[in-house]
Amino acid sequence: QVQLVESGGGLVQSGGSLRLSCVASGSIFGINAMGWYRQAPGKQRELVARVFSGDTTNYLDSVKGRFTISRDNAKNMVYLQMNSLNPEDTAAYYCNAVAQSSRNGGYLVHWGQGTQVTVSS
Repeated sequence: QVQLVESGGGLVQSGGSLRLSCVASGSIFGINAMGWYRQAPGKQRELVARVFSGDTTNYLDSVKGRFTISRDNAKNMVYLQMNSLNPEDTAAYYCNAVAQSSRNGGYLVHWGQGTQVTVSS
């Protein structure tokens, strides 16, 4: 069992910054990708940023140049530095990890419970 716990959300004015953190704990043999998704009211959940074990990253087009994802493999943590926030970034942000719980186990997708980011205009 793998647990993900996010922190760092909150209320910020347009143009401001926030840093989200997520720690993975539990039975972890290996983690492939870690990332952040978001879901605004009435909209589908979308990938914001993702980092793979080889440090390859993917970003949603609308956050490129503003958000930076990073990962600390030793601590099983992933971070999302969000700069130049705007009201369209308002959403619940969810941590995601593709992790293996044992040497012979498969990689499964795990989710955190989410942290709210609200950007006021």
